[in-house]
Amino acid sequence: MTNSREIIVVVGPTGIGKTALSLALAEVADVEIISADSRQIYRYLDIGTAKPTAEECAVAPHHFISILDPDQPYSAGEYAKDARQLIDDILKRGNLPLIVGGSGLYVRALLDGFFDEPGKDLELRAALKTRLENEGPEALHAQLAKVDPALAAKTHPNNTRRIVRALEVFELANRPITEIQKQQKNPLQIPWRRFGLNMDREKLYDRINLRVDKMIEAGLVDEIKGILERGYDPDLNSLNTVGYKEIISYFNAEISLDEAVELIKRNSRRYAKRQLTWFRAEEHTTWIDLGSDAGDLKLLAKKLLTDK
Repeated sequence: MTNSREIIVVVGPTGIGKTALSLALAEVADVEIISADSRQIYRYLDIGTAKPTAEECAVAPHHFISILDPDQPYSAGEYAKDARQLIDDILKRGNLPLIVGGSGLYVRALLDGFFDEPGKDLELRAALKTRLENEGPEALHAQLAKVDPALAAKTHPNNTRRIVRALEVFELANRPITEIQKQQKNPLQIPWRRFGLNMDREKLYDRINLRVDKMIEAGLVDEIKGILERGYDPDLNSLNTVGYKEIISYFNAEISLDEAVELIKRNSRRYAKRQLTWFRAEEHTTWIDLGSDAGDLKLLAKKLLTDK
């Protein structure tokens, strides 16, 4: 069996079956599941994020599910700090922490370390956003190029959220954010094993397409309508998410519903490809190839817990 002081990490692209495997692991071990999904943390974003159902959450304790409102910001660094504390608590309870998710930055921050960037200065941020509205993104990007050329070189001018935050950090710390990030090395001290899930690309894409159809049938359009009716800004970062942004475009009469559905499928496939690229670049990952039906998950779960 797995070491009592060890952590299991399951990563992989959207739609591949990470939740199903986590539940199979819960059948053969006393696990507590820690979601590493940057969108499942938000309340009301249920169908479009493939959030575990109430029945699935009853199989084992789930953490970092529906903990924030859609307009509450949350960084990978905050996640790493909170998740590390939770891991300690789970180990004290004698259970196995099981990290499951597809947000690569969350997993990297948790395992490899995160940097302590300055806190938020709402007044400064408001001033930068006013400049953004008055001068345009190119002006702020030009300023970023002066104070942090390394970040500016890999940041598109339209990525205004990153630019504003980078300028805010520079003003607060008097150092570029890339310099602060270089000093972040504080890897998790608890042993861990990471497993990456993969399958034939066409089979994965078929699963993704089918899942999108099921999301629409389950009421994704009404879910997003309800979120907007609660007064949440459609431009929120949490809603700039595959499945949500396309339906919002439909609500804005920019595309038809059929076009929105096809875009969700296309963008989900592209997202899955990016996730695989990210996780394949991470060292110390054991890859597992699944069939289209994911095979005998309980048998696989036992194998993950016993193999070294």
